[in-house]
Amino acid sequence: MSTGLAKKGTRAINRAEIVDRNFLQFLAEWDEAVEKRQELSSPIHHGTELDGETFIQLFESQMLSRHLDLEARAMRSRNEGFYTIGSAGHEGNTVVGRVTRHTDPAFLHYRSGGFMMERSRKLEGIDPAYDTALSLAASSDDPISGGRHKVWGSVPLWVPPQTSTIASHLPKAVGAAIAIAQAKRLTGELPVPEDSITVCSFGDASANHATAQAGFNAAGWTSHQNLPCPILFVCEDNGIGISVQTPAGWIEASFRHRPGIKYFSADGLDLIDTWRATREAEAYVRRNRKPAFLHLKLKRLLGHAGTDVESDYRPVEEVEAIEAQDPLLMSAETALESGLMSAEEIESLYESVRARVQKASAEAAKRHKLESAEDVIRPQAPYSPEAVNAEATRNDYDQAREAVFGKRLPEEQPARHLSIQINRALHDLMAKYREMTVFGEDVAQKGGVYTVTSGLHRTFKGHRVFNTLLDETTILGMAQGQAMMGLLPVPEIQYLAYFHNACDQIRGEAASLQFFSNDQYRNPMILRIAGLAYQKGFGGHFHNDNSFTALRDIPGLVIACPSRGDDAAMMLRTLAALGKVDGRISAFLEPIALYMSKDLYEPRDGEWLFPYPAPDRAIPLGEGRVYHPNARDLLIITFGNGVPMSLRTARALEEERGVQIRILDLRWLKPLNRQFIAEHARDVGRVLVVDEGRQTGGLAEEVFTVIEEEAGHGIRKTRVCGQDSYIPLGDAANRVLMQDEDILTAARRSLDE
Repeated sequence: MSTGLAKKGTRAINRAEIVDRNFLQFLAEWDEAVEKRQELSSPIHHGTELDGETFIQLFESQMLSRHLDLEARAMRSRNEGFYTIGSAGHEGNTVVGRVTRHTDPAFLHYRSGGFMMERSRKLEGIDPAYDTALSLAASSDDPISGGRHKVWGSVPLWVPPQTSTIASHLPKAVGAAIAIAQAKRLTGELPVPEDSITVCSFGDASANHATAQAGFNAAGWTSHQNLPCPILFVCEDNGIGISVQTPAGWIEASFRHRPGIKYFSADGLDLIDTWRATREAEAYVRRNRKPAFLHLKLKRLLGHAGTDVESDYRPVEEVEAIEAQDPLLMSAETALESGLMSAEEIESLYESVRARVQKASAEAAKRHKLESAEDVIRPQAPYSPEAVNAEATRNDYDQAREAVFGKRLPEEQPARHLSIQINRALHDLMAKYREMTVFGEDVAQKGGVYTVTSGLHRTFKGHRVFNTLLDETTILGMAQGQAMMGLLPVPEIQYLAYFHNACDQIRGEAASLQFFSNDQYRNPMILRIAGLAYQKGFGGHFHNDNSFTALRDIPGLVIACPSRGDDAAMMLRTLAALGKVDGRISAFLEPIALYMSKDLYEPRDGEWLFPYPAPDRAIPLGEGRVYHPNARDLLIITFGNGVPMSLRTARALEEERGVQIRILDLRWLKPLNRQFIAEHARDVGRVLVVDEGRQTGGLAEEVFTVIEEEAGHGIRKTRVCGQDSYIPLGDAANRVLMQDEDILTAARRSLDE
């Protein structure tokens, strides 16, 4: 299509004004006479099923998306708006919004504005112009994020919010697709119709991201095994990522023959061609329950964002050539040539949409904003202590327990070590929650590397306990998708260091969902991680990692770390209740070195074996354990492996000096119970923090801060911790990890001060 427009461009020219003016000039110069069509319900021309009425609605949604982009920049210039990454050039994705259902969960690229405008037609009472303006203005009245970010999102339209993602949403979109069949089978219930599909849009540049590749691989891997994975990948290919060109033909070459994923393509600038390909792709996914890749070839107008000056990296002639391929120009030409609308009618509709958007933005700019830190943080980590405790101690599933354990109930059996009690607790919780799943690498038939999940697969079968491919990103993406479909996932990360391979699936995605959806979407899960050190030199860094700093820095995440089996069982009950009641995400950090520990002071003393607690017992979030509560000579604050080490130190010093040492096992590492720490620190006055983490980033730093802020400045404090080092193999590991003797020496020094 040629518009016949001559344009000049310089660095100072406002390209948004030019694109807007180009469209109006095109309409003003249209002089071809076409007979007006009267029947809007029939296809607009031979060879397409797209009828006139639908085309006009799609065209209007394109206009709405465009004017929101233009107004976002105007709002920014008035300091009324705070986000200018737009969808200009991508408006063809309106078709995807029309063809898919509003009950198909949609995980959207930030340029999918047209999709949102069109999907909003499917339910009454939704004004996408005003909702988007509220989001641009960061108003607390924004119906999805409550003013926390400009996101595409809606609860009634089943669009969970994504921020400026670089494909990090793909794994959870795949997880949601897989979970549709899983949830129906496990619970008989689904929050969406059972024939739903998931939709996931993204850009051509982000398709290269490792996280995107994990999503594609997981979908293809699942499809290859003939397992249901109904996902429609929508690649909005504009040929550039900010300023970096995508090589011509790269997306098609990469995905046309991808195993397990069927490829469809269309000229995304042409609504008719996009309608054809999208209908075919959607029908394929819904009918076959298999993944499809819809490749929409588009153009990016107005640069990456409002601050992006394209002429810095693109010749002006190239920018102008792209602007001449504006999809709104193509839609206008189609409407004119087919006789659907006159130039005057198109201009009238375009200007009425402009007025609608400007009115919405003027009103949105006056609406309430978030005014305090409490307002901002409120949805991030909801906690209902009474309801959580009631759920954690709920014991109304005797028949289910008997079906799992028979007559040999675990609380009636002899005391056992940590790994056995975690195993029993997992059996117990799966009896309690039919929606609970356990999955990860090697967790099924093998029972995990350390046999912690042994027997679960045999008892609950493969639809509840199953192995995944070896990819932590996929494991955590699958957990998010399952949670969105109403399940209670318990994914396992085989070693703590492996979590770093997929950290952003928790940091940027799972843990942020309640925050960016104003607690309207939740993806609860219990992330089991075998970790920490003291494995007698085995495995080196990746299997012997003493640092969990990356977990501590994630807002809203709960971190639990038991040192003994009875605590582990009761803490798991609380974590499950936190997920069920408040939608929380938690990390259950299991000290590998304590899995099989039976003894404490002497070989075969059996002092680290504990009975299984009855199912009506749980440990509330934040409640620590106190050993020797009346001791006043020294307070040791510790966790995990540090607990038995500190207990040995306490006995040694009692025998050596007759001193009494109080020991706090924090148990809950995030959030820390500040009052618990401060009360004991004030009472004793002398504190040693035993932290197996590193000098930098270890827990001791936060404990010291709590004492300073809550207990006063007169508390004498010292710490013993690991070196700032990776963990080597063999006996060399003991050179950089704190040892019993180090704790003993530090305690003596503290007592002597």
